[in-house]
This record gives sequence, structure tokens and C-alpha cells, in this order.
Amino acid sequence: MIYLLDTNTCIRFINGRVPQLRVELLSVDQNDIVVCSVVKAEMNSGAKKSQTPAESLQKQQRFFSAFRSLPFDDAAADIYGTIRSDLEQKGTPISHHDIQIAAIGLLHNLIVVTHNTREFSRIPGLTLEDWEL
Repeated sequence: MIYLLDTNTCIRFINGRVPQLRVELLSVDQNDIVVCSVVKAEMNSGAKKSQTPAESLQKQQRFFSAFRSLPFDDAAADIYGTIRSDLEQKGTPISHHDIQIAAIGLLHNLIVVTHNTREFSRIPGLTLEDWEL
């Protein structure tokens, strides 16, 4: 199984606030964990708004360097369009970034690791795990 880390999972690991998350992540082979360009973009933006942008960016780069990164590409964009239109028709939209992450997860048949299961669980067929429980 290959795991795609959501933004909140990356942030909590880097900040060391959730010991259980650290245990879970470190117990999985690095080759079985991926990140994506959408998560990197969200975190980059947050780092640049922080009180210590250079330090935050350096921590992120160190963390991300351990994992393969998947892009949000044309194939993911097609899946994104389907997810977004379905959720909007149901009246249950979620954030655009979360839909992009989910689209990458579905495209590559990945398990999305997130503490935000409430939002991601609205997407049919998406496999989730919460390593903070």
C-alpha cells in the first residue's frame, strides 16, 4: 500500500505535536509514502506567512526530501472536475485543495493519510487513514 500525506499530517509531523502520528509514519517504509505538489504549495504558502519563514521552509524541504512527490496533472484535473461537480450537486463541497489531493489519491490508487476525515470521506472511492487515532 502506498500512502499520500495530507497537509495536516505533514504539518503535525514536522511540528511534533502528535506522538502517535510520528510513531505511525516512522513505522512505514519511506518508499511507501508519497507527497504531492498541492500539499507542498499549501505548506509553502503557510511557511511564507509564518514568523520564521526561512526556518519553516527549511524544515519542510528536509521533510519532503524523504518522499517522492506526485504532480497535479491533466489526469488528476479530470478526476478533480468529476469530484467537484458531484460534491456541488449534492450540496456538500469541500476545499479546492482537498479535492486536488483526493484526485491525486484516486488517480494513483493511494491511501490518503489525514486527520480531516470528515471532509475527505465525502469523496466516493477514496481510501483514508487517520494516523492520529
